[in-house]
Amino acid sequence: MISRVFVYTLWPEVNESSYIGLMTDFLKMHGCGNDFIVIDARKTDMRNLLSNPSMISMLCDRHIGIGCDQLIVIGPTGKADVEMIIRNADGSTAGMCGNAVRCVADIIIKETSRKTVTILVGDRLLECAGAGDLVTVDMGAPAKTGTADVGLDLNEAITVDVGNPHAVFFVDDADAIDLQGIGPKIEHHKLFPNRINVEFVSKRQDGLRMRVWERGAGITLACGSGACATAYAAFAQGHAGRKTRIHMDGGTLNLEIREGDGHILMTGPVTYVFKGSF
Repeated sequence: MISRVFVYTLWPEVNESSYIGLMTDFLKMHGCGNDFIVIDARKTDMRNLLSNPSMISMLCDRHIGIGCDQLIVIGPTGKADVEMIIRNADGSTAGMCGNAVRCVADIIIKETSRKTVTILVGDRLLECAGAGDLVTVDMGAPAKTGTADVGLDLNEAITVDVGNPHAVFFVDDADAIDLQGIGPKIEHHKLFPNRINVEFVSKRQDGLRMRVWERGAGITLACGSGACATAYAAFAQGHAGRKTRIHMDGGTLNLEIREGDGHILMTGPVTYVFKGSF
C-alpha cells in the first residue's frame, strides 16, 4: 500500500491559507533501488521548477527534502504517449534513465490498461511493454561507442552512449573498487567535458556484477541505462552473450542485445513507495 506524506517548503511571504494553492502532487518510486520523485505535469506547467536547479536539488536532498536520485517530470507530447524529462539530484539535466522509464511506463500502462506504451526521452522514442510485475523497455541501439584511457591505474574504458554517456570498466572484482574515491575523478575527467556515468563490472557465474557512479547523483543502488551500456559493452568484448543478467546493489535487471538491429532490451521491476504533495 502507498502511504501519504506531505512535505512543505515555506517562503516568508506565503501565509498558511496559500499552501493548498501551491501544492504539487508526486509519486515516490524506484527501480532496483534507483529512486525518483515522479511528477505528472501533463496538465500542470512545471517549467518554473525545471528551470530551478536549487529547488530541484533541495527536493532531491535526503535530509531536507523528499530525497531521490533523480526528479522525473511526465509531460504531454504529440510524438508518444508521454514525454519524460529528467533532472539529476544536483539539479542538472540528465539525458536518459532506464529505471525511471520503466516506472513511468508502468504508470501509463496501469492508467490506460494497455500492454504497450511509448515514451519520448530527448530524441529517443522508447517502446515499453508490461509483463506482470516487470516492464520491458526497448532502449534502442547505442548512439555511439568507443574507448577511453583515463589512467588512474585502470584498464581502458568502453564508452557507450545510450541517450546518456557511460564509461564501462571491466575489472576482476567490482566490489573491491573504491567507488566513492574514483567515481568523481572519472566523471569530471578532462576526456569528458560534459561529464560521464561510470560503471565497474566483473563476471559472475550467473551474469555480471555492476556498481555505478552516476553523474550528478553519485553512487546509486542501480542504473538502468548503465546496465544497458554494460550489457552492450560486455557483448562487444566477449564477456557475455546476447542475453545476460546484471546484478547491482539494489537488484537485478535482465538485458538482451537483439539480433538484427542491436537494440538493447531491458527488463526489470517497478516499485511504488508513497505518494505525497510538496
